[in-house]
Amino acid sequence: MRKCSYDRIGAMNETLGVILNRKSCREFLAKAISQKTKTDIIGATLRAPTAGNLMLYSIIEVNDQAAKDTLAVSCDHQPFIARTPWVLLFLADYQRWFDYFELCGTGDFARRAGLPVRKPAEGDLLLACCDALIAAQTTVIAAEACELGSCYIGDIMENYETHRDLFKLPRYTFPICLLCLGYPTEPQKARQPTSRFDQEFVVFENSYRRLGESEFKRMFEKEQARAFKNAEELDGAINVGQLTYRRKFAAGFAMEMNRSVKAILKQWENN
Repeated sequence: MRKCSYDRIGAMNETLGVILNRKSCREFLAKAISQKTKTDIIGATLRAPTAGNLMLYSIIEVNDQAAKDTLAVSCDHQPFIARTPWVLLFLADYQRWFDYFELCGTGDFARRAGLPVRKPAEGDLLLACCDALIAAQTTVIAAEACELGSCYIGDIMENYETHRDLFKLPRYTFPICLLCLGYPTEPQKARQPTSRFDQEFVVFENSYRRLGESEFKRMFEKEQARAFKNAEELDGAINVGQLTYRRKFAAGFAMEMNRSVKAILKQWENN
């Protein structure tokens, strides 16, 4: 599989340039975002691909400072959230359609037609999560095109009970991601985008391929050299795998995220 030249494509196509140069931004100017800019971005968001044109997502614009202060703590203690000019919460949402189904008398209709009488289940949730994330990424690209920086906050999946009460979330909604948006500071604009895995380790043809030891070594060679450039152990780790396991996979926030998601799934499954 031929590897594309990112620099060449970015120079030739403005849209690809926006995508390839995008990076997370966690420091924003104290500059208001005009209502027109917001409207333009949300307009693009609503054109995002969606399963069956059902639009299984909702967006909550969080402009209450007390709510942002709460999120800065509940989302794994990230103070910059409280200072972010524009905060959007993306929900996987089957509540809207389920409410409409009930309003339309679909239960009686289903019984007459010999159809299953059911409530949203696990597959419906995952489909709604896909819709919400596609909408969120469309927002990110539209925002970048309007010179706004952005940062995803996956930690919104933690502390479900807090976020459920804060935003009055009904049963068939799932807070899948939070987006922080604003005009980036000069240091943020000057930062280089972080590296990504090379294509050969991610893109396969026709079937999945598990990586071998030599491939993993090449895959993490630069990261290993960067993280351990002084030949020091970090948090007791001696390689990138151990370091990532400790700081990400087995970290306290990951444990809370899984507890929180399990609580959300329990209500979806309790039909």
